[in-house]
Amino acid sequence: MLTQRKMQYDKAGAKVAEALNKRYFEAYYCSDRAAALEKILELIPQDHVASWGGTATVDELGVKEALRQRGQAVIDRDTAKDAQERQQMLKQALTCDTFLMGSNAISADGQLVNIDGTGNRVAALCFGPDQVIVVAGMNKVAGDLDGAMRRARQVAAPMNAQRFPLKTPCVANGLCADCKGPDSICAQIVITRMCKPAGRIKVVLVGEDLGF
Repeated sequence: MLTQRKMQYDKAGAKVAEALNKRYFEAYYCSDRAAALEKILELIPQDHVASWGGTATVDELGVKEALRQRGQAVIDRDTAKDAQERQQMLKQALTCDTFLMGSNAISADGQLVNIDGTGNRVAALCFGPDQVIVVAGMNKVAGDLDGAMRRARQVAAPMNAQRFPLKTPCVANGLCADCKGPDSICAQIVITRMCKPAGRIKVVLVGEDLGF
């Protein structure tokens, strides 16, 4: 990472965490991946059942493997034997103790912006699990809510769509076309402007580029 970008992240990270805390999130800034992983594991009690939405950020940090190594009970839809079991596990995850996810964008004043196709990830964010841990690299932070919306739709969504064999304009040319086709992964757009109840959503900001 460029030294100047790292310096920017370290200077801005604490301010973004402060903005999130003012909106009743429980936010932390971790300067690097190792510190972020340590904080995430600290936030998850050993007796919790954990699950997650599709999240490249959590994968990059090695959180899932760390949970398995310490014997954490998890609901992992990727272990399902068929589509029916996978759907059941997605529903079970909505009532787990700790749900892990990334965020498509975060405004500098502390609002989360997330886009989903199926909706399971944003459903858990809004209601269900006892706590939600949102993990986000500082590359997800935009200047204001409009900027966060643009990032979610024009950067995060097209990059996420590239992971799947979908027939959407953003897979074909990398650009959002506000499509309404059956393969669109932009069915649900959720802005979380406050955390209720206070502290239910923990946000771990990482001073590195992570995820899309």
